[in-house]
Amino acid sequence: MHPGPLVRRLFGPYEHWVAEVYRKLFVDLDDLAKTMSAWVPQANRILEVGCGEGAMTERLVRIYPSATITAIDISPKAGRLFRGDASRVTFCRELVEDIARTQPGGFDLVVLSDVLHHVPPGSRSSLLSAVNQCMAPDGALIFKDWLISRTPIHWLCYGTDRYLTGDRIAYFKSDSLKTFITGAFGSGAIQRQSTVRPWSNNVMYLIRRA
Repeated sequence: MHPGPLVRRLFGPYEHWVAEVYRKLFVDLDDLAKTMSAWVPQANRILEVGCGEGAMTERLVRIYPSATITAIDISPKAGRLFRGDASRVTFCRELVEDIARTQPGGFDLVVLSDVLHHVPPGSRSSLLSAVNQCMAPDGALIFKDWLISRTPIHWLCYGTDRYLTGDRIAYFKSDSLKTFITGAFGSGAIQRQSTVRPWSNNVMYLIRRA
């Protein structure tokens, strides 16, 4: 069993604060949210794939005050640390493939943030295909992940991610990630690209169907 849950429980009532501080060493979710809201100013139905314990969901609730949000994860504790208005959020332990079957084209915004490197390589195409099916015809995907680099921060990120989650982490290089995305969504699918503070390893894309 990976040690992540035990480590987090040791912080008791301070767990949410500690998780926020730890995460910010690697990615500033507020910076990600700011860019997201500039790229997609309005959304009514949002699907967050791989919501984890609800950190990004908290930002989605704030930047899209009129949206209903479906936040899914394979963990039974999806949204466990969420702090905010829960009246517009539904947390589910569900696969995106299931959402694609039951609600095809049902979301004008899909968010996939720091998920793909946790997914086994053989399952990644299926995941992106399901995400594509979930998007409304004029919908958008905000995709964010961490790129490989030969830097100390990359190896620190890899080591802690691997240790705390127990997953077999596999990151992309920039060119291979773009090729993978366009293979799933079309050659002109990437509309915008940016990095997210504090490291250039954090890359995000605005994706629409080509």
